[in-house]
Amino acid sequence: MEQQPQLNDHNKQEYPPMHSVEHILNATMVKTFGCPRSRTAHIEKKKSKCDYELSSCPTDEQIQAVEDKVNEVINQHLPVTIEFMPKEEAKDIVDLSKLPEDASETLRIVRIGNYDACACIGLHVENTSEIDTFKIISHDYDEEKKVLRIRFKLIKQ
Repeated sequence: MEQQPQLNDHNKQEYPPMHSVEHILNATMVKTFGCPRSRTAHIEKKKSKCDYELSSCPTDEQIQAVEDKVNEVINQHLPVTIEFMPKEEAKDIVDLSKLPEDASETLRIVRIGNYDACACIGLHVENTSEIDTFKIISHDYDEEKKVLRIRFKLIKQ
């Protein structure tokens, strides 16, 4: 019987489809704008929000393109897989800047097909086919802080 690595305790219970789509949104924002993954996020079953550091406000067309890309990825029915690896090895694959100081030496890496990889201890779907349609319900940009907030939900089609 293989022993599971010891990870940090997790202090919340996510809704797996919404948490998984957050990963896809983060990867899409990084690929589209070259920004870091969201620094703050509030992920709930009904609706969620993520904040991104951006030097300028995206156009409505760019926001629509993000929504379209996230749905394109969902519709590819990608597998969501989990692997464990040493932090030293993971640093070449994922951004570790958001890890807490007391993060364990073994990390849990969540992959969504070849689209995203992230160190995460949360709950996820097994395949993107389990995620409903992604909808950005609003967005605003704080010019002073250079932060874009995206509010979103999942809707059944």
